[in-house]
Amino acid sequence: MELGWFVEHVVEKYNYWMAIILMLIGLYGTIAKDNLMKKLIGLNIFQTAIILFFISLGDVREGTAPIVKGSLPWGTHEIAELPYKYANPLPQVLMLTAIVVMAATAAVALALIIRIYEKYGTIQEEEILEKEIERARGERSPREEA
Repeated sequence: MELGWFVEHVVEKYNYWMAIILMLIGLYGTIAKDNLMKKLIGLNIFQTAIILFFISLGDVREGTAPIVKGSLPWGTHEIAELPYKYANPLPQVLMLTAIVVMAATAAVALALIIRIYEKYGTIQEEEILEKEIERARGERSPREEA
């Protein structure tokens, strides 16, 4: 393996690799953990990785913000002919929306976790399932006797 290939495909694209690593960490936390709070943290890490990935896709080398300062003496059709590279603002705008959705999702999930803790006295998934099974068995017994 040449060093040039390694630098070009791995080192220069470190932000994509970091997004992939964060996605895997978040996915592991969401699937493998038993604590509901840890699952929520894993979900937030996963969402952050998605945002990092899309922001990285919208980056343009040597690109500038698509803002024209001052007045334009020519028509708008000539703006496209300027030799500047402009970064696409759409990914940044969409990711700002995703950040708001992520914050709202986290707030609702935290409220649900608090309600679950108030009802069951725990936020461990296995213990909650055991209590639900016991409660379901307790409700069936009087019906079966009647």
